[in-house]
Amino acid sequence: MSSTTPEEPQLQNGNASAEHTPKHEPDADLTAEVTSETAIQSPSAEQTPRKPELRKDEGNRTFTMRELLSELKSDEGEDSISPGSQESAQQHVMEQNNAVMELINSVMGVDEEGRSRQRILTFAAKRYASAIARNPQDHEALYNWALVLQESADNVSPDSTSPTKDALLEEACKKYDEATSLLPTLHDAYYNWAIAISDRAKMRGRTKEAEELWKQATNNYEKAVQLNWNSPQALNNWGLALQELSAIVPAREKQTIVRTAISKFRSAIQLQFDFHRAIYNLGTVLYALAEDTLRTGGTLNAKEVSPNELYSQSAIYIAVAHALKPSYSVYSSALRLVRSMLPLPHLKVGYLMAAPVGSLVAPHSDWKRSQFVLNHEGLQQVSKVEQKQAPGSLSGRSGEFGDKKAIRVDVPDIVSVSACADLTLPPGAGLCIDTVHGPVFLVADSWESLDGWVDAIRLVYTIYARGKVDVLAGIITG
Repeated sequence: MSSTTPEEPQLQNGNASAEHTPKHEPDADLTAEVTSETAIQSPSAEQTPRKPELRKDEGNRTFTMRELLSELKSDEGEDSISPGSQESAQQHVMEQNNAVMELINSVMGVDEEGRSRQRILTFAAKRYASAIARNPQDHEALYNWALVLQESADNVSPDSTSPTKDALLEEACKKYDEATSLLPTLHDAYYNWAIAISDRAKMRGRTKEAEELWKQATNNYEKAVQLNWNSPQALNNWGLALQELSAIVPAREKQTIVRTAISKFRSAIQLQFDFHRAIYNLGTVLYALAEDTLRTGGTLNAKEVSPNELYSQSAIYIAVAHALKPSYSVYSSALRLVRSMLPLPHLKVGYLMAAPVGSLVAPHSDWKRSQFVLNHEGLQQVSKVEQKQAPGSLSGRSGEFGDKKAIRVDVPDIVSVSACADLTLPPGAGLCIDTVHGPVFLVADSWESLDGWVDAIRLVYTIYARGKVDVLAGIITG
C-alpha cells in the first residue's frame, strides 16, 4: 500500500507553477482546544447527557504568498516601465481604483514584520493595477491582485472585524471573479476565492447573509475540485464549509449537508492517507452527527447507524489523528473526550461475512457472518466461543482460536485495501485486502459500514508506515 508523504501539514493548495500560484504556508494557529477534558461514556437512548463540543481543525486561513512576496521585494524599484509612462499608468489606475488602493493603504501591520510586509503588498497592488490598466484581459494580473488584496486582509489584526478587512476580501472576490471569467479553468483562483468568501462568512456569525456566503464558498470549492480533483486540501476545506453551512440551515436540510461533508473529508483522506487534519475533521463531524441523531431521536430505521456507532467511528478518526500528530494539543484534548467510546482494547469491532478459512472461492451458502476486531497489529476474526469471552490481544501469529482456525491479516503484510464487486462474492459491500500472501475477501453489512472498515484498515496501515504504531498501541491498550 502506498501512502503520500507530506512535506509539512498544509491545508492550502501547494501546486505552485509560477509566481501566479504561490505556495501556501500551513497555519500556525490551530483551532481552539476542546473546552472540557472529562471522559464521556457512550450514551444510551434513555440518557442524553450534554457533551462538550469538539472543535474543527480549520487551518484554512489565507496564505502568506512567500514566493510572490520574495519576487516583489527584489523587483521593487526596478519596474521596466519608463518614468513617464509609469506615472501616466499609475495616474490612470488611481483614477479607476482609488477606493481599492485607499483600502490597501489603510492597512497597518500589527508589528514591524507586518508593516514591512504591507509595504511590499502595497507596491504589489500598484504593480498589478498598472498591468491591468495596460491590459484589462490579463487574468494573471487579476489573480495576483486578488491574492494581494486577500493577503492584505489577513494582515489586519486577527481579532479585527473592521469594515476594512471585509472590504478587502470583497474586492479580492471581485478580482477572482474577473480572473475566472477570463480563464474558467483557473482552479487555484476558485480555491482561494472560496477561502476569501469563507473568511467573510465567519465575520457574519449565524446569519442569513453568512448562509449565502457559505453556499458560495462550497460552490467555488466544488469548481476547484472539478478542475483539479487531486487536491485533498480543497476537499477538506469544502467539508469544513459544508460543516459551517449545516449549523445555519433549517433542521430538515442539516443531515444531508452533514453527510455530504463526511464524504468530502473521506475523499480527502483517500487521496492522502496521512492527512491528519481531514482525519480529525471527519471525527468531529461524525461526533456532531451522533449528537444530533441522539437529540432528535433518529435511527428509527434499522439501516441507519446508531448514535453509539457514530460516536465509536468518531473516536477512531480522532485517535488516528492523534497517533499521526501526538504533539497537537487539540487532538490530545479531543481524544480524552472520546477514548472511552472506542471498543477497547481494540480500535474497531464489527461484523463481516467471510468464506471458510483457506477458501478463496466458496459457495455463497458457505459464507458466514462473524465478528472481527482491528487494532494496531492487524485484523482478526473472532470465533463464536471467543465472542462469549472478553476480547483478547491480537498478539501472536497462530491465527487460531481453540480448535478452529480464524482469518487473520497482519498490518505489515497489507499491500492494498479497497472496495470490490465480484460475482464470486455474496451480494453486498465487498472488501478486498490484498496481502503479500494473497487477497482476503470479506463482505460488510452495508456500503456505509464498508467505508468505515476500509478507512480504519488503511489508517492503521498508514500509522504503521509512519512509524507511529507505539502511539496507537498506547491509545487502545492504555
